[in-house]
Amino acid sequence: MIEIRDLSTGYKGLPVLRGISLTVREGEFTGILGPNGSGKTTLIRALSGVLPCISGSIRIADHDIKTLPAKVRARQCATVAQKNPGLSEVRAQSLVLMGRYPYISFLGGYSRFDHLRAREAMQETNCLHLGQRSTEALSGGELQRVITAKALAQDTRLLLLDEAASNLDVARTMDLYELLKAKNSAGLTILTVAHDLNLAALYCQRLVFLKNGSVAADGPTREIFTAQTLSEIYETPLAVAAHPLTGAPQAYLVPRA
Repeated sequence: MIEIRDLSTGYKGLPVLRGISLTVREGEFTGILGPNGSGKTTLIRALSGVLPCISGSIRIADHDIKTLPAKVRARQCATVAQKNPGLSEVRAQSLVLMGRYPYISFLGGYSRFDHLRAREAMQETNCLHLGQRSTEALSGGELQRVITAKALAQDTRLLLLDEAASNLDVARTMDLYELLKAKNSAGLTILTVAHDLNLAALYCQRLVFLKNGSVAADGPTREIFTAQTLSEIYETPLAVAAHPLTGAPQAYLVPRA
């Protein structure tokens, strides 16, 4: 689904990611983790086509993203960004409906099916009741659910998430990840950036750790989520033990005193 080869990219000609190579197979639920400034958001922005490559290549569904028109790319890949600067003030349901834009024909309008898919996506993310509210009147968590609904309404094969749960409370975070788990089981490929190590370990089948713009570790969650790996990457003592219900590895801070 995703093939990254020797990717270097960054801002104003200065690389943040350096020589990254990574393959994500169709149907995977992969977490991208790492310390602040390691290049997680930069990777998502490059994959979504917002940030151009300095060198190297990115292929999604066997297409070089540099050659894909934006509308075609939007049928392949949907993105939930960490920040949404410049978001225009619209009704929440209108924003979600914009997720159907890639399927509108020239001079066409939104169809009955487009409206249905937008409504279904809002139901899935529990924000249908916010439909008539202005985006300016939404809390951070409410807006995040609406933007996630917009991405789901795109009906893509690949979903990119950059800290999609950052503004959500505990209950809504669990709702989101249970929804993502169900979507992944139905065939959706998911790549998500997360700071919550334990949440990623609970839901992601594979973890990729970035550090200083490079891949520091990559592998199945239960093999790679170890005290040694985490302590080296985050440069602080961490202990790991099995979750009492699922058996998934979970990290615990170790006081330094």
